[in-house]
Amino acid sequence: MILQLNLAAILAIAGKAVWQKTKPVIIKDVVFLPILGFLGIILLWWAVALANHELMPTPPEALIANLDYILNPFYQRGPGNLGIGWLLIASLRRVLIGFLLGAVVAIPLGFLIGMSRPAMLALNPIIQIFKPVSPLAWLPIALAIFNLADPSAIFVIFITSLWPTIINTALGVASVPKDYLDVARVLEMPRWRRITKIIWPASLPYIFTGLRISLGIAWLVIVAVEMLTGGIGIGFFVWDEWSRLNLSSVFLAVFVIGLTGLILDFAVGKLQEFVTHRPTTVR
Repeated sequence: MILQLNLAAILAIAGKAVWQKTKPVIIKDVVFLPILGFLGIILLWWAVALANHELMPTPPEALIANLDYILNPFYQRGPGNLGIGWLLIASLRRVLIGFLLGAVVAIPLGFLIGMSRPAMLALNPIIQIFKPVSPLAWLPIALAIFNLADPSAIFVIFITSLWPTIINTALGVASVPKDYLDVARVLEMPRWRRITKIIWPASLPYIFTGLRISLGIAWLVIVAVEMLTGGIGIGFFVWDEWSRLNLSSVFLAVFVIGLTGLILDFAVGKLQEFVTHRPTTVR
């Protein structure tokens, strides 16, 4: 009995000590400040809604109107009448396919540009010409090639996700310290070994930065593409609900799109930490 009491006292003291250390962080940084920011956005939305209440719902009204979508995100009630969860999955599928195809092409191209001056001189003008082109400008070309909405959307995502990854990969390869490469030449390391043992590890932070930017842009673009192509997806859902003047569902879609983008970026950041064994910097 005495041993159990002593153990409980030790656990209580240890728990109190841990709480005293983590309490300021939890209250000030991790929980309090984000909640304060969200409350500011909600209050701003509420004020604008009250000033234009004929068209825009207040936050409680939007919550009540969207309860069916929130509580039943994966319902199926006939052709085209799907829950917002299915629409989100459809959009994510297009984004991930186009993004992964873009990464497969962009990373080797970035290595080629970073390691070869002739390749840089040949490809850099092409990149600089096509990089500023709006992603939606590629949609008519994609529709002419594929004649279908789904592969056209994936093609636009593919083109969109190329440029940040190519540029950051080339920058990472070109930024490898020259001393490392000189030592590798002295040791007569084969070219493939220099790439795998020196250039690749040193370039990984740059590569992941490019991937995170590319994925964010791809998720941004898919909403606009689906608005134009229609079909099943979170972008078409936004346009369809706006056509019905149902702003409550539009606000729900905006929240879902933003939260999904945050999760995608967080996932790539964790993958970067796992691969590089280094913590990602807070941006």
